[in-house]
Amino acid sequence: TELSNGSSSPVDVIAEAKLTGLDFVILTDLNQFDHSESINGYNGNLLVMNEGEYTYLDSRLLHYSLRKENPPASPGEVSVYFTDLLSQKNSDHKDTLLVLAHPFNNGPTWTGPYPPGLDGIEIVNPKAISENAWRRSKLNVIWSFIVYPFSPRYAFLRLFREPSDELALWDKLSSERHTIGFGGADATARAIPWAGAFIKFPSYHTSFEITSNHVLLNSELTGNYAKDRQKIFTALKRGNFYISLDILGDPRGFIAKIVDKDKAYLMGETLAFKKNLHLQADLATPPKDFFEFIVYKNGEKDFISNNKAIDY
Repeated sequence: TELSNGSSSPVDVIAEAKLTGLDFVILTDLNQFDHSESINGYNGNLLVMNEGEYTYLDSRLLHYSLRKENPPASPGEVSVYFTDLLSQKNSDHKDTLLVLAHPFNNGPTWTGPYPPGLDGIEIVNPKAISENAWRRSKLNVIWSFIVYPFSPRYAFLRLFREPSDELALWDKLSSERHTIGFGGADATARAIPWAGAFIKFPSYHTSFEITSNHVLLNSELTGNYAKDRQKIFTALKRGNFYISLDILGDPRGFIAKIVDKDKAYLMGETLAFKKNLHLQADLATPPKDFFEFIVYKNGEKDFISNNKAIDY
């Protein structure tokens, strides 16, 4: 929001999220040490959580916490606070979630081994996608900028490239320990002069429509802020969710699970390997466009299908 490097007030950003039809939104203003509790709560049917993003070394860390005490209260406390959290196993700080934001911002943003306290990394981030596109071809980005007011979907698709570096890093970390892949918006809607007026490129509304994290809960949201916040935090901490590019279509209803005889394990859960396990996935509604199910194993494509559902 405008509290850090955005262009609109928290109230306006929340209003845009409501128009998009989101169930929840997490605000992560950069290096904000005085968190406003008044933002937290339900705004209509939208659950709003005010968390944070912090500069740490050469990286950015997204920080979500169920703790009652505040996160670092000053720039001087940031290094000590996150060094302590990152040195622990991520399973040891059960009420805190740490995510490495856009890990390849003009090259790797983290040097050396990745710490055990890191819960996950951002895999898909529209802002990072557009910045990479700008480095590849400024003319291509300018053309998408021209197209954007008429077709945001097409403007984005012209810039999109598979986040292969992020996926390779996620695969590498997952082979070493439980690591979660997140989608992020990095929405700032920076105002850009256009034909004597200002447009927001991309708008908060468009940013919220591009990608999101779809959580899988054991029970529905009830409108009780404390309990619902705990449900969403727990799903994110465990990895019980999937990332999607919602701008391409409606991804709701997708499910992937490991089935061991009569027991099923959801995305994000961990189990010991043994014979006769089945990976089952279903798209619910087949996309109108061409699609593929691709199963990766140790960084390589191991299985491809054009069916709506798979049993692997």
